[in-house]
Amino acid sequence: MYNHKLETFIMVADRGSFSKAAEELFVSPTAIIKQINLLENDLEVQLFDRTHRGVKLTASGKSLYNDAKYIIGYAKDSVKRAKNAMNTEDSLVRIGTSPMTPGQFLIDLYPKLSELCPEIKFTLVPYDNTPENAKEILKNLGQNIDIIPGYFDLDGYLEWRGCSAIELAKIPLRVAVPIKHKLAAKNMLEIKDLYGENLMLIKRGWNSHVDLLRDDLLANHQAVNLIDFDFFEVGVFNQCEITGSVLMTVDHWKNVHPLLKIIPVRWDYTIPFGILYSNEPTTIIKRLIDAIKSINL
Repeated sequence: MYNHKLETFIMVADRGSFSKAAEELFVSPTAIIKQINLLENDLEVQLFDRTHRGVKLTASGKSLYNDAKYIIGYAKDSVKRAKNAMNTEDSLVRIGTSPMTPGQFLIDLYPKLSELCPEIKFTLVPYDNTPENAKEILKNLGQNIDIIPGYFDLDGYLEWRGCSAIELAKIPLRVAVPIKHKLAAKNMLEIKDLYGENLMLIKRGWNSHVDLLRDDLLANHQAVNLIDFDFFEVGVFNQCEITGSVLMTVDHWKNVHPLLKIIPVRWDYTIPFGILYSNEPTTIIKRLIDAIKSINL
């Protein structure tokens, strides 16, 4: 499911030398060096600086080290989930979850879902919310993950991501501020409260509903200083707290960062929230989606 040379790479990085890694893996140092050389050739990057004292990760190596641990862990967990699902294969729904995609919607829908589809079982599959993971997971829904709760856009977003969606609600756009920020004392903001503030807003093109807010601010509220960012992840919330900025957010993300307060703004901007699933759903996913549609009517 993944390049097994990654395990050798991690062992070398952890031990700091080819010979120590070879002892742990019960192979010769020559075999270890050959695997690492092949991996570097395959990836076209240098992973280690070789010295007479041992080896040290390069910048590329450090980056791969963190990702490789996730890849290996995710692959092994996938095998475990596959084995656990052998007896419930036809009724198991795997829900992808991360700090940006919480599973709260399931708690809200579960009582009625259990009545309509008593045979369905759910399991949560955690994943790291990075641009690369998000893109790959959505494109391959139905393989390791069946559905993901999240925000989307009917204006080309689903076609671009290669998946389908059912809308559960339109969620109001809010802002988050550090709890020590002067605006944190307020429970409702006017747009003019944001004048002179740095408002972190995801870049144009991510979602047309957010772009409507951007256009309004640019046209009518130029005193708000817009700061673009590329992707919603925990690091963005950290940046908001560290820099004392204001961040566009939603209520679902209230637990992402404990030192930020989410405050409503007196505007009428919302974003669709729902469940994303494969363009070619299995029978059980079709049944689940039909049940959700009947509940949401």
